[in-house]
Amino acid sequence: QVQLVESGGDLVEPGGSLTLSCVGHGGWLSMYDMAWYRQPPGKSREVVASIATYGRTGYADFAEGRFSISRDNPKATVYLQMNNLKPEDTAVYFCHIERSDIWGQGTQVTVSS
Repeated sequence: QVQLVESGGDLVEPGGSLTLSCVGHGGWLSMYDMAWYRQPPGKSREVVASIATYGRTGYADFAEGRFSISRDNPKATVYLQMNNLKPEDTAVYFCHIERSDIWGQGTQVTVSS
């Protein structure tokens, strides 16, 4: 079945921006509703944003107005644009196929001065 690979995580200063990418291999991401989750150090995994097959989006309260999820189905890629990053955004970010047990390996985002 499809495998997910995230990339784009980096060290960034507060107020900066990053774009994360999630590429699907071995399947068609266009078939699935997708989501981004994150896991801060020492904390549980939490949902960040979701996007349906046809493009409808939803956001956690902390992401609303700062983050934007999008998808490019011909490229089998889902993106997470993150703006005005805060130290509290530091976490491993994971791509996920909704209603499945399929996750990417995660990409580290660190927001620090």
